[in-house]
Amino acid sequence: MSDQGLRDQVRERYAEAARAVSEGDVGCCAPSAAAFDADDWSGAQVYGDGELDELPAEAVAASLGCGNPFAVAALQPGERVLDLGSGGGIDVLLSAKRVGPTGKAFGLDMTEEMLALAMSNAAKAGATNVEFLKGQIEAIPLPASSVDVVISNCVINLSTDKPAVLAEMFRVLVPGGRIGVSDVVAEDSVTPAERAERGSYVGCIAGALSRSEYLEGLAAAGFVDADVEFTSEAAPGLHGAIIRARKPAGPAAARDGSTTTAPTLTVLATAPACSTQNPGAC
Repeated sequence: MSDQGLRDQVRERYAEAARAVSEGDVGCCAPSAAAFDADDWSGAQVYGDGELDELPAEAVAASLGCGNPFAVAALQPGERVLDLGSGGGIDVLLSAKRVGPTGKAFGLDMTEEMLALAMSNAAKAGATNVEFLKGQIEAIPLPASSVDVVISNCVINLSTDKPAVLAEMFRVLVPGGRIGVSDVVAEDSVTPAERAERGSYVGCIAGALSRSEYLEGLAAAGFVDADVEFTSEAAPGLHGAIIRARKPAGPAAARDGSTTTAPTLTVLATAPACSTQNPGAC
């Protein structure tokens, strides 16, 4: 299947999940094509006791991830955080609570149905420091050096151009910024063909990088102090994993050799934003 065909398949799968949740099917917790047992491994089950108590039921029901990047990222008050593939908004809303009124949480998704669901959930939660962007994770619609932390929950494996995703994560981070990602990662001994045999692309298995491929990709993008930690089995030889890395601090952080400064958040008003304040952009 072509890259565009895979992207369309992913979009439709998650649009279907968003429609199901919006129509009251709150039993949705993971893509039906997944090769793992969602009840044991994915969705809202990976969050801590009480962590989701104040969130709308629809946000919890639309949790399709494989981990808890919110916990991994160790967010601090006042930070700006971006969630790649934000879906129904669960990690954006959790992040918004942690960074507080002086911080901001952005969610990026390519699926209109998920963006609409996320905006509805943000409104129900009374979250005012959130903004949802429509776009692809391979071309993030934010300026360079505009966020402190990038998180993602079982989405990077779905991209057909993972080097572009890693490069974009590096670009939008401020010098010294960091990533805290949950994703599906293969053991180095599992070949791409074997990954495809053990699960579908839309099920988060066939498109998974190996541990070495992830670390090499992060280094090529410019990240340092990268680490991939397996946490649970998703399929034979494939695991839910935590990925951490950091953008170097100082002028050397720019991959093109130039120096950059973090823009003020007013610059973001020019980005194509889908938010509770700007529903027409969705």
